[in-house]
Amino acid sequence: MDDDDVSARKGSFRKFLEHLSGAGKAIGVLTSGGDAQGMNAAVRAVVRMGIYVGAKVYFIYEGYQGMVDGGSNIVEANWESVSSILQVGGTIIGSARCKAFRTREGRLKAAGNLVQRGITNLCVIGGDGSLTGANIFRKEWSGLLKELAENGDIDREEVQKHAYLNVVGMVGSIDNDFCGTDMTIGTDSALHRIIEVVDAIMTTAQSHQRTFVLEVMGRHCGYLALVSALACGADWVFLPESPPEEGWQENMCIKLSENRARKKRLNIIIVAEGAIDTQNKPITSEQIKELVVTQLGYDTRVTILGHVQRGGTPSAFDRILASRMGVEAVVALLQATPETPACVVSLSGNQAVRLPLLECVQMTQDVQKAMDERRFKDAVRLRGRSFESNLNTYKRLAIKMPDDQIPKSNCNVAVINVGAPAAGMNAAVRSAVRVGISEGHKMFAIYDGFEGFAKGQIKEIGWADVGGWTGQGGSILGTKRTLPGKSLEAIAEQMRTHSINALLIIGGFEAFEGSVLLAQARDSHQEFCVPVCIVPATISNNVPGSDISMGSDTGLNVLVETCDRIKQSASGTKRRVFIIETMGGYCGYLANMGALAAGADAAYIFEEPFDIRDLQANVEHLTEKMKTTIQRGLVLRNESCSEHYTTDFIYHLYSEEGKGVFDCRKNVLGHMQQGGAPSPFDRNFGTKISARAMQWLSTKLKEAQGKGKRFVTDDSICVLGISKRNLLFQPVAQLKKETDFEHRIPKEQWWLKLRPLMKILAKYKASYEVSDPGQLEHVHHRGHEEPAAI
Repeated sequence: MDDDDVSARKGSFRKFLEHLSGAGKAIGVLTSGGDAQGMNAAVRAVVRMGIYVGAKVYFIYEGYQGMVDGGSNIVEANWESVSSILQVGGTIIGSARCKAFRTREGRLKAAGNLVQRGITNLCVIGGDGSLTGANIFRKEWSGLLKELAENGDIDREEVQKHAYLNVVGMVGSIDNDFCGTDMTIGTDSALHRIIEVVDAIMTTAQSHQRTFVLEVMGRHCGYLALVSALACGADWVFLPESPPEEGWQENMCIKLSENRARKKRLNIIIVAEGAIDTQNKPITSEQIKELVVTQLGYDTRVTILGHVQRGGTPSAFDRILASRMGVEAVVALLQATPETPACVVSLSGNQAVRLPLLECVQMTQDVQKAMDERRFKDAVRLRGRSFESNLNTYKRLAIKMPDDQIPKSNCNVAVINVGAPAAGMNAAVRSAVRVGISEGHKMFAIYDGFEGFAKGQIKEIGWADVGGWTGQGGSILGTKRTLPGKSLEAIAEQMRTHSINALLIIGGFEAFEGSVLLAQARDSHQEFCVPVCIVPATISNNVPGSDISMGSDTGLNVLVETCDRIKQSASGTKRRVFIIETMGGYCGYLANMGALAAGADAAYIFEEPFDIRDLQANVEHLTEKMKTTIQRGLVLRNESCSEHYTTDFIYHLYSEEGKGVFDCRKNVLGHMQQGGAPSPFDRNFGTKISARAMQWLSTKLKEAQGKGKRFVTDDSICVLGISKRNLLFQPVAQLKKETDFEHRIPKEQWWLKLRPLMKILAKYKASYEVSDPGQLEHVHHRGHEEPAAI
C-alpha cells in the first residue's frame, strides 16, 4: 500500500475537535422516567467524553428526585465509575418519578444543589416528560438563582458565574414514541426480547396448531407491535394509531381461517397494550382470544410480555446508538451559548442530528391529540414516514388480495441470492415474492446463485411458499459466491427460456460484481437489457452504495454477545487480555463497530494501517490499565487487516510483552457470525428494503409496457441502499468508480468517522470529527428524498 493510500484512508480524521474545551465546566448526567436498555452506554459515553475534554462530570442518582434531594445523590464520576456497564440493562444511576420536581419549590432545591457543585450543563436521558421537565427548569434557571440569592442560600457572585443552564436530551424509551428521532435508545433491544419470545412461541404453536395472542408494550405508540408483526409475519396486528375498520372481527376471523386453509398450522396476533377501536375504546388481548375461540373454535393462548421487554442486555445497535448520542450530547453542551435552545440528540437515517427539544415534544403531543380526536390518518402521518411505510409494507405482505382482483402485469420477475449467506436474506425473498405477486407479476426463485441460474434451477414461487421465512437464518434458496462471468451465455439462455423481464439480486460484494458483469454483457446479450436491482446482504457490510447491509446487524450481535461472555470470563481471572479475530474480509466494519459496542481497548483494521510501534503503544496502554481496578483487556482484529501482523503474531507479541503483568488468550470467531436467527433489525430491514426494490422494478416495467422497451441505460441496474439519511437507488456504473475492487470495499466508508469515538472511549488520544456543523435543525424539515429510517 503506497503513501497516498495511507493518507487517503487517514483523511477522515483530519477535522479536529478544535476550540472545544470543557475545562472549568461541570456536566450533570441523569436518567429519568422508565428505564431502557442502552441507557448505561449513554451514561458511559457522557462521562468518558466529558472527562476527555477536561470537564467534571457528575452522576445524579435517582433522576430528578436525586437532584431535588441533593447530598450523596450527586457524585463526581471518574473513568472507572463507568467500567463494565456497557452490557448491563437498565440504568446504574437509577430512575424515579418525582412529584417534587413538578413544583417550583422542588426545582428551587434542585437548582441550589446544582449550583453548589458548579453544574450548569445537564444531560437528561429519558422520555418526553423528563425532557419537558428539563426545559421548564432551564427557562426558570435565572429566576431560581435570584430567589436563592435573596434567600441567602447562594452568593450574588454565584448568580453571575452560573447565569444560564444548558440542557441536552437523549431519548431513552423502548416504545420509540418520541417524534424527531428514527430510533430511541432501548427500542431495538426491546424488539430483541419480543422476537426471542415469538420465535419460541411459534415452535410450540406449530406443534399444537394453536393461535397465540401476544400483547407487547406501547401504551400510546404501536411501533413495537408493528415492527414485531413485520419481523415475524404475524397474521394480524392491533395499533393505537391505526385502529381496525368497523367489522374487523369478521375480517380477522376470515383471514385466520384462510391461513389455516393454506396448511398454516398456527396463527400469531400481536396487540399493542394501548390498542383501540375507531371509537377510542380499548381492544384487549382477552377480548381477541374470546372472539377467536367463540367464532373459530381454535385452541388460543394469550401471552403478555410486560416488563420482559425492558430487561436484559442491550443489543449492539442500542450500544452504538447510545455511545454516539452520548458523545454528541457532550459536544452539543460545550458548543451551547445562552441563546441556544434546549436540544435533543436524534438519529436521522444513519446520522446524528440535533433538534429543538420543544418542537419534538410538541409534535409528540400532536400525535396523541390526533388519536384522542380520532384523526387516525393524521396520527400515522405525524409518527413519521418510517412508521407509515412500515404500516403500508405490513398490510401488503400480510393480506393477499384475491387473484381475480390483482391486475396482471404479464411480467416475470426472478429473485436470486448471491455470495455468502447473510441473516435477513429469507425475509427479503419473502417480501419480494409477496410484493411482486400483489403487483401482478409472476415470481420465479433461482436456486444456488448464478451457478444454479446457468443450470436452470428456476421455479415459480407462490404467496404461501414463503410463509414463515422471516425468522429463518441463512438462505433457503441457496447461495454461492460464483460470479456469472463464465456462464453468461447459459444464463442469457435461461432468461430467454423463462421470459424473465426483471431481476432482483440479494447478496454481498459478489452480487455487486455480478451485476457489473451483467451490465457489461448487455451489448452481446439482449436478455440482460432488463431492470436489475441489487439489495446488499452481507455480514461484512462492504457493498458500495449502502451504509448498512442486511446481515451485518446479526453478525455484530453475535460478536458482541461473544465479547460479553469473554469479558465476564476475564473479570473472573484478573489481568487477562483477549485477542479476538472477526470476519469481514478487508472491511473493518465488524471489528470497529464490534469494538465500539463491546468496549474494546483496540481494533486492528485494514483501512487504518498500523505498525509495530502502534502494537507496542497498545501493549503499554494495557499495562497501565492493569494498574487500575479494570484488570482485563479486549482487542479485536479484522481477519485481513494485515498480511504479516496475524492474529497469532499479535497474540505472541502481547503474551511476551505483557509477561508478568497480564496473560493472553485468543479466539477466532469464524462462521459463527453468519449464523443463527436474524436480528429484528435485519428482518425488518430486509423486509422493507426488498419491498421497496420490487416497487422500483414494477415502476420500471410499467414505464416500458406496450413500448417493447429494452433497458440499456445506467439507471436500470442499481444498488438500493441507505446513504446517510436517505434510501437511494444508485447506478452500478457510477458505484464502480467509487469501489476498490482489489480489496472488495468502497473507497469511502462512513463508519471510519466513528473510529476516533471508539478510541476516545477506550482512553486513547484521538481527533473526533464534530457533526457537521453542530447546528440545530427543525423537526418539520423533510427533503424530497426517501427517508432511510429503519
